[in-house]
Amino acid sequence: MLKDHAKIIKVFLSAGEIIGRKKLQKMIFIAKKLDYPFYEKYNFHFFGPYSEELTLRVEELCNLGFLTEVKENKGGYMQYRYELTQEGEIFLEHHQDLDFPFLNDCVKSMNEQSSRFLELVSTVLYFETLPPEEVAEKVFTLKSKQRYTQEEVNDAYSYISSLRETIHSPL
Repeated sequence: MLKDHAKIIKVFLSAGEIIGRKKLQKMIFIAKKLDYPFYEKYNFHFFGPYSEELTLRVEELCNLGFLTEVKENKGGYMQYRYELTQEGEIFLEHHQDLDFPFLNDCVKSMNEQSSRFLELVSTVLYFETLPPEEVAEKVFTLKSKQRYTQEEVNDAYSYISSLRETIHSPL
C-alpha cells in the first residue's frame, strides 16, 4: 500500500510544486500511459481521465504530513497547491528501490504545461486505441466547451511522442 503512496511522492520530488488538482490527475494519468507503474484506476470524467483512488491517496499523504495542500480562492473556484514536505522526503528515503528512468524529465516537462493542455493530452491518451480521426472527433465532442482546435490535437500527439522519445532514449 505505502509503495503506491511513495510513487506519488516521487512525482512531487521531481515536480516541486504542482498547482491544481486537475493538473496532478493528468500528470499521473499520462505517466501511467507512458508505462510508469502507477496503478490507480481512471474513468473518463468531466475534465478528462480522473482517479478517485489518486484523490484519496493525495488526501492521505496530506493527512500524514508528507504533502502540503494550500487552497486559494481564485474568485469563482478554489485552486490547490501541493508541495512535498521534509517528512515526505524522509518517507521516500525508505523507498530507495523506486527507480523510474526519465520520470524526472517527464514530470518536469508536464508540470511546465497548462492544465488545459494536459487535459487534452490525457484525453488523447485515454482514447489512443482509436484512429486519430476518431480521437479528434471525441475531443471535439466531449470537450466542446474547451474549443480545442485540430492544431492543438496535433500538438498533443507531438507532445506524447516527445515524452515517449525521452523515456526510450538511450542513456
